[in-house]
Amino acid sequence: MYVILVYDCGEQRVGKMLKLCRQYLHWIQNSVFEGEISEVKLNELLGRASRIMDTDTDSLIIFKSRDQKWLDKEIIGKEKNSTDNFL
Repeated sequence: MYVILVYDCGEQRVGKMLKLCRQYLHWIQNSVFEGEISEVKLNELLGRASRIMDTDTDSLIIFKSRDQKWLDKEIIGKEKNSTDNFL
């Protein structure tokens, strides 16, 4: 499946969440990640994220799609981190 993950965490947890999400998805902008991920890996990511988060103040939102081709993406302004791979 293809996901877009967005999180909002307290300052003391942002670095840990960034490092965790980079292990599973592509960083595209501050606190925003995207990429292909299996259901098993997504559940693993969510389990690890729940141990970092303070659920009273932090949030994590996941948008799911069967495939990236069903998602139109338009970038206005500077792209923070390109997900294109050039060989």
